[in-house]
Amino acid sequence: MRVEIWSDIACPWCYVGKARFEKALRAFPHQEAVEVIHRSFELDPNRPKGDTAPVIPMLAQKYGMTETQAREAEQRLGENAAAEGLAYRTEGRDHGNTFDMHRLLHFAREQGGQDAQDRLIGALYRANFAEERSVFDDDERLTALAAEAGLDADAAREILADPAAYADAVRADEREAAELGANGVPFFVLDRKFGVSGAQPAEVFTQALEQAWAARSPLTVLTQDTPDGGQACGPDGCAVPQS
Repeated sequence: MRVEIWSDIACPWCYVGKARFEKALRAFPHQEAVEVIHRSFELDPNRPKGDTAPVIPMLAQKYGMTETQAREAEQRLGENAAAEGLAYRTEGRDHGNTFDMHRLLHFAREQGGQDAQDRLIGALYRANFAEERSVFDDDERLTALAAEAGLDADAAREILADPAAYADAVRADEREAAELGANGVPFFVLDRKFGVSGAQPAEVFTQALEQAWAARSPLTVLTQDTPDGGQACGPDGCAVPQS
């Protein structure tokens, strides 16, 4: 079974939602049969690279609230993150363009599969939400995080230096999100049959996993019991015609 997760590194609910989903997945009896793919979604795709700003004033302006209200909102997010065992800095974070991070996540998937991609997105979330040093407009910081995730640092540095590298893959993910009707993240798609929007409680993800697993169509084998029908080849050789 395949689970695709559209998310953005700048999205705090994606950070929390990933932890809640993984809690459900760890308890899922068929965990080993679940493939998880992280897909790209930019919350601010038109923001130029290098244009970074503190989170609190950005939230106040975007949502028409005071900076005091923005701080309170960040505090509540921090409490939600802490409930999932996640560190979260409610003050001093910044915000910027995430396109390069998404390009690196596609590189990670290509080079190391599901595990490498998951390690990298985990490192990016932690760096953005829990650590002091910014992940925006800092190629060496991103290179170090890629290396921490087990990727080749020189290769990651080369990708970051080439704006076209994996750019088409990021845009393809974003187009697909629009086609699926995802206008916010996190957005979870299970076997292209079921969608879960938002950082739902782990219990909701458990129900979704169980429902998606139960809906998997078993293979129906059609056979014809005739003297000259059904011959096949297998590891031990091929059937010998009887007439």
